[in-house]
Amino acid sequence: MLKWYEKAGTEDGVIISTRVRFARNLREYPFPDRLTLRQREEIVEKVWDALSASPIAQGFSRKNLSELSEIERVSLVERHLVSPELISSPEGRAAFIYEDESISIMVNEEDHLRIQVMQEGYNFEKALELADQIDSLLNEKLSFAFDSDLGYLTQCPTNLGTGMRASLMLHLPALQESGSITRISASLSRLGIAIRGTYGEASRPVGAIYQLSNQLSLGLGEQEAIDNLKDIAAQLLEREKTARKKLCENLTVQDQIARSIGILKSARLLSADEFMRLVSNVRLGISEGLIRNVSPEAINALTIHVQPATIQLRSGKPLSASERDALRAQLCCEGLPG
Repeated sequence: MLKWYEKAGTEDGVIISTRVRFARNLREYPFPDRLTLRQREEIVEKVWDALSASPIAQGFSRKNLSELSEIERVSLVERHLVSPELISSPEGRAAFIYEDESISIMVNEEDHLRIQVMQEGYNFEKALELADQIDSLLNEKLSFAFDSDLGYLTQCPTNLGTGMRASLMLHLPALQESGSITRISASLSRLGIAIRGTYGEASRPVGAIYQLSNQLSLGLGEQEAIDNLKDIAAQLLEREKTARKKLCENLTVQDQIARSIGILKSARLLSADEFMRLVSNVRLGISEGLIRNVSPEAINALTIHVQPATIQLRSGKPLSASERDALRAQLCCEGLPG
């Protein structure tokens, strides 16, 4: 079965993926920062039992974080299945992951549950539909903490209300090159929208990939929050596309793009940082018609498969840094047309 990150969707030239995430807490337990280890383990079992009672359960696998190696945990982050926060303290934490990796349920991160749905390209409708479905299934078996005035109760006040975070993963090389991102970020924060690095809060953008998300969920309905984000995304999309056309008129940029695909196809050693820099240029070249024989699907899949921890899992054995670089180069040669 293809994973969500092995596909490409609407507006894939700029919008790599769509995410909808719900934060939920069980009424009968304190928030996670006050839980004992035993309580954490009880919550993991209760959520798994609730999920197992639903017809969709057969598609999920259970990952107890404490039973995974560090490499396995980091790979979950690289594949955008869990947050860096979840793996930072694995005891009494778990993730339930759907077979195509489009749905993951994090247990005992900042909240008892984080229900997350990822979709390729620009597809809030499908992501919200699936997230609502999982939320409803679990709500039938679990008692979520809810207040008639404040909505769903969460550990961080910014998640009160719907408890929803909607986000888009965007490739913004032209706006990054022009130095506009800092100004854009400052303007968006005043509108309750955040633009962050590749892996969310406190992370840096890698390969010009950013996350755009709503910051507030109290006082807004789910659809209203998504519509607001869509409006901002439409403006960013237009600005990025306009900036790209101008940027790619530059012969030096065209040369960088051509060299980048050449290196990816022929290199014998590729570090993760070099790969991300080169693949950013290739993404730009594909979207602007400068590279015609490489698909966005191939680039999306490679971007995940060659990350440091994920590539080690693929090999099935420990690898040194130079061995990872060699395997990364090999996968690029095999995954891109000659």
